Amino acid sequence: MKKAIYPGSFDPVTYGHLDIIVRASKVVDELIIGVLVNKQKKPLFSMEERLFMIRETTRGIPNVRVQTFEGLTIDFARENDARLIIRGLRAVTDFESEMQIAQTNHSIDPEIDTIFFTTSLEYAFLSSTIAREVAYYGSDVSKLVPPVVAEQFQKKFHQDS
Repeated sequence: MKKAIYPGSFDPVTYGHLDIIVRASKVVDELIIGVLVNKQKKPLFSMEERLFMIRETTRGIPNVRVQTFEGLTIDFARENDARLIIRGLRAVTDFESEMQIAQTNHSIDPEIDTIFFTTSLEYAFLSSTIAREVAYYGSDVSKLVPPVVAEQFQKKFHQDS
């Protein structure tokens, strides 16, 4: 059984993330989306909100499950008996840091490999940061994030509108 993890903060999940999730779910038997608890960052959405949005967004993909983790991604992979780590690349600028992380993980555990998916061209510009900023200023985010995320942005930024 091919099991993979797709780690990230997902603050919030975007169509770029979903693109990677859908494509990765087709090449593995089980895909675990690992939502990182990063105490050094102050996320916009709580862990509960992020889990809810990802679960809602992926509920139609039967071989995907979502859980939280703290610490090193490589340890999360080991704890879940995953031999693959999925990472998305939007642009060449992502490659250098992602390659460094993949090589570090491989040096810690040579049995675990990283697979890179290039984001589909229509989402190459997209990040959670961009989606948050567009939503903050009240612009349409329907092409950036799933409907459940757009609803959460509305609640977070524009309740009185």
